[in-house]
Amino acid sequence: MITIEKNCIDVQDYLAIRNSVGWIALKEEQAQKALIHSLYVIGAYENGQLVGMGRLVGDGAVICYVQDLIVSPEYQQKGVGAMILSHLVDYVKELRIDNTQMMLCLMCAKGREQFYEKHGFVARPTDSLGPGMIQYFC
Repeated sequence: MITIEKNCIDVQDYLAIRNSVGWIALKEEQAQKALIHSLYVIGAYENGQLVGMGRLVGDGAVICYVQDLIVSPEYQQKGVGAMILSHLVDYVKELRIDNTQMMLCLMCAKGREQFYEKHGFVARPTDSLGPGMIQYFC
């Protein structure tokens, strides 16, 4: 049975789950700082093992970003990602100040667009929204 735990992911588990899906390697110091400075981090566990995680960054008032949504390959296509995303969305809804609009954004990994569209996200660009953009500093 999958259980969700809030704000308790160990840096080594974070590095390992990133590695399990082939994401770029981070230094331990980077990973620790990323976890500490996140708005919200949740882990999906089975028998004490991290099998998925989600991480939100942002200001918590106007905009939040799903920065990480990772599910170990052997747990993909089993509803774990949807469970994590649902928890992240609920958290952002709780943050929203009454009578205001809150934005929840993300940069989708290539090939995962349908997953997010199924959960109410809109692919960009649209007629009124430009493309998501990125810049790396090495």
